[in-house]
Amino acid sequence: MPQVRLIDENGGQVGIQSTDDALKYAWDKNLDLVEVAPDARPPVCRVMDYSKYRYEQEQKAKLARKHQSTITIKEIKLRPKIGQGDYATKRGHVIRFLKNRAKVKVTIMFRGREMTHPERGRDLLIRLAEDVKDLGSIESQPLQDGRNMVMMLAPHKAVVPAKPAAEDAPEAAAPADPPAGEADAAATG
Repeated sequence: MPQVRLIDENGGQVGIQSTDDALKYAWDKNLDLVEVAPDARPPVCRVMDYSKYRYEQEQKAKLARKHQSTITIKEIKLRPKIGQGDYATKRGHVIRFLKNRAKVKVTIMFRGREMTHPERGRDLLIRLAEDVKDLGSIESQPLQDGRNMVMMLAPHKAVVPAKPAAEDAPEAAAPADPPAGEADAAATG
């Protein structure tokens, strides 16, 4: 590349220069010459502190990763003839998953003659969605898939993530020690 379009350290355009002159210009300013647009004719080069530029790019990438959220999908499997206690336990799991901002795939597994009554599975899935409607909503309606019926629940945007168990305990529950002066006065008098 005999010539390059040179941009100075402040973003101002210096103009088209020979590669040697551009390198000398960068060297005189104690900075690096970095090719930023190699496909342009002539290629565009910028005078900058390359290590500082790379550090700033890494910081931007780290900040972008920090603000992006990963969606996890948890799965709960039910049977159409589930008992009340088992249903309550499974509903508790779904609630916990939705509070932790995870999507929940609810699967009803049919066996034998249960396949002749898919409405029972659909009713159970709709009932579960109604029970957790304050935390999540139906992302995909119940759908028959062979011997299984599947529904996807997604958490609402406003759901606050659940706190760890240690933070849930109220601080006021621990008995407060009286100040040292009051304890001495109570003991003596």
